Formats: sequence, structure tokens, C-alpha cells
Amino acid sequence: MLKKFSLYGFLKNQQYYDYFLLLAFRQMGLTFFLIGLLIAFREIMVNLMEVPSGAIADLSGRRRAMIFSFAAYIVSFFIFGLSGTLSLKGVLDQNSLILLLMLAMVFFAIGEAFRSGTHKSIIFMWLEIEDRTKERTRVYGYTRSWSKIGSAVSVLLACVFVFATSNYIYVFFFAIIPYVLNIVNLASYPRELDGKVVERLSIRRMFGHLKDAMVVSFKRPSLKRLILESMGFEGFFKASKDYLQPILKSAALPITAVLFSGMELTDEQKSVVLIGPVFFILFLLSAVASRNAYRLVEKKGEEEHAARFLWGVTVLVSLILLPAMFYGIYLVMIVGFVALYILQNIWRPVLISRFNANTDKTQGATVLSIESQAKSVSTMLIAPFLGLAIDLAREHGIGASEFWPVGVLGLGIGLGFFLTAKRHK
Repeated sequence: MLKKFSLYGFLKNQQYYDYFLLLAFRQMGLTFFLIGLLIAFREIMVNLMEVPSGAIADLSGRRRAMIFSFAAYIVSFFIFGLSGTLSLKGVLDQNSLILLLMLAMVFFAIGEAFRSGTHKSIIFMWLEIEDRTKERTRVYGYTRSWSKIGSAVSVLLACVFVFATSNYIYVFFFAIIPYVLNIVNLASYPRELDGKVVERLSIRRMFGHLKDAMVVSFKRPSLKRLILESMGFEGFFKASKDYLQPILKSAALPITAVLFSGMELTDEQKSVVLIGPVFFILFLLSAVASRNAYRLVEKKGEEEHAARFLWGVTVLVSLILLPAMFYGIYLVMIVGFVALYILQNIWRPVLISRFNANTDKTQGATVLSIESQAKSVSTMLIAPFLGLAIDLAREHGIGASEFWPVGVLGLGIGLGFFLTAKRHK
């Protein structure tokens, strides 16, 4: 099963659009504020879908929920690609474009809601069946590392697609193929990994299950703290990570002017000169970090101490990023973002393992869906305000680079959780 879990992660991360998402929206003529609003809308929809999705997965079958999730992703990719293409051809005005993008976000949110927490619960159920629960961090880190290897491969393919087409939008169409293949992979999972499936799933039973999990999540102090930490780290990361794309594009323009002075390249083609190599290296490092997250736990003695250490490193990285972004030092900005990605890939296995250790196995997918929902609320609040702050910094010429609000936000969140985290005794 580890091979199938790893294949799932590899195919799931063939997200060719992900490395050019902000650039694709910018190509469609959207401001950072409008992009932030779209991301916030996506998170609102994820929240609405998260309410029943974890309970449905727990009660009707986790494997089935995953297949439904990937079907929804495929529909969203098609709408993203179609709306962007029609926009570039001048067929759509901005209002119609926004409406279509919102529809795509609805289907994307369905995919996110039914996927988040569900596959992790499948893995943890398999560990229970195999009597290997002590290997939670190691096994989840191993399968997550294959996700990052998939990302490293996908960014190279995505760059080839963009360079060949001089278009950021077509990558949405290419992303459909691996997601179809992953549906085939998920369908091959043994039925026992569906969990305890009820023959007739009633609305009353579903919301009863959800209520029980929410009561546990918010009344148990350890789970409440974990949810808040997820909102802080994951919410900030999801809202800010894509700003690496325009930073790389800006840094690539003068480099390509020197290296390819005799060639006529579009801005889209120039951007892949840095986006490809940086994201490729980033994901290889992330794979190593994820696979070895358990070593940090072993070194620190327990997961809580490892988490506090990671918050401390987040503060340090933010302290370096803030002046680098304000003064436009692109090399330091890029290295800082790479460090945040690596941190997130150590942080996630540690966090998920902490959740699993504090959760009843019958409520696994539901509690992780609540965590994902809380994370979405955080991203929903952060994304538009961060986008607006960056737009204002650019319009008023505050700083050599307009992206310095990312450093301010990271520093504030990191300090808050570092100072309140569990200390070594």
C-alpha cells in the first residue's frame, strides 16, 4: 500500500497551474487585491464544503470521497482554463471572467474539502490495521516526500508547457490528465480502507457525527491549540506562498536579458528561466525535509518541542525576509521563500501526527476536516488584506519591492506562537 499511497501523492502534485497561478490571474488582468478576494472566496467555499465532507467521508467511505474529490478538481481545471482562454481572446469582460473564476473556485473547493484530511485518515487507518501506529510521522513523511518529488517533476513539465505555448493558462488543461490517472489509482485501494461505512447515511447521523467531533476539537485544550497553530502557520503560508512567482519573474527579466540577448522571448518564456530551477530545487529539498521530519521529533524528544523549534525558525526567517523585501534584495527573498516551503514540509507531518495522537480514530477524517476548515478561515481573512497591502505598497512606492508586508505578517504570527509554545522542562 505504501507504493499506492506514494503514487497518489506523486500524481496529486502534478499541479502544473500552481507555479503560475498568480501569474495566470495577472495575465487575465486581475489586481493582487482581486486575486486575494478570489482566494478568500475559495476558502469560504472550502469552509462550507468542509462542514459535511469529513463526516461524509467517515460514514460513507473515505475511498469514495477521494474519487469524488478528484472528479470535482477536473471540472474546476477545465473551467479555469476555458475562462482564461476566453478572457485573453477578448470574449469575456472582467465581470463575466470573475463569475466564471468563482464557479471554478466552487468546484476546486469541493475537491479540496473532500480530499483534505481524508487521505491522511486512510493512511492512519492502514497503520492501525498493520499495527504500525508508532510510525505515524515516518510513514506520513515518506508518502509526503513522494508528493514533493511529484511537485519537482511537475514544475519542470509546467515550465516546458509555458515555454512552448507562451501562456500561463493552458497548464490548467494539462493538469487534467494526471488527475484522471489518480482516480484509477484510488479505485484500486482495498475496500477495508473505506472505514466503517453505514448502509444509509442520514443528514441527522452525519451532523451528529460532526457535532461530536467539533465538541472534542474545541473542548479538548490540546486539539484547540493545534487548530490555532494550523490557522497561524498554514493560513499564513497558503496566503503568501504564491508571491514567490512574481518575485521570480521580476528577478528573471534582467537575467534573461543578459543570457538570451540574441533571442526574442516573451515575458512568459523569460519567467520559466528562474521559476523552473528554483521550484525544482525547492521541491527536492522539501521532499528530503518531509521524509526526515521524524528525525527532528526524535532529536527534540517529542512533537511539542519540535513544533516550538519550528516556530522559532519561522521567526528567524521572517526577520531576514522583511528587510530583504523592503530593499528589494531578490536573492535573499528567494532563499527566504524556499526556507518557508521547507519549514512547511517539516511542519505538516509533525502537526498531522500531533492531531492523530490526540484524536479518536473513528473521528479522524472529521477532526482533520475541522482543522482544514479553520486553516481556510485564516487564509480567507489573510489573503485579501495581504493583497491589498501589497497593492498599496506598490501604488505609493513604499519600499524597493512591494512584497514586504509578507515579512511583517510572518514575523507577527511566528512570534505569537513561539512565545506561547510548550517549553522544554
